[in-house]
Amino acid sequence: MSISPNSIANLDILMDVPVQVTVELGSCHLPMRDVLQLNTGSVVQLDKVADAPVELFVNRKLVGRGEVVVVENRFGIKITELVGTPPTA
Repeated sequence: MSISPNSIANLDILMDVPVQVTVELGSCHLPMRDVLQLNTGSVVQLDKVADAPVELFVNRKLVGRGEVVVVENRFGIKITELVGTPPTA
């Protein structure tokens, strides 16, 4: 299947459509009794180790993985892998 010049022009319409980008640091399962006991200062232990890659989602679809970085006092992600893309040599 080839992409025609008209198809490329039609894709331009989509370039400004906003999408939700989410980075998942980790998750856990807790019984409701533990959730109800959470307070300010409580620590919730996640299922990932500190140096494990975080997952990058676009509209709840996994698109990549990366490393957490700090940029000007804000968290960011350095993408290390795109899902479905073969690794580069």
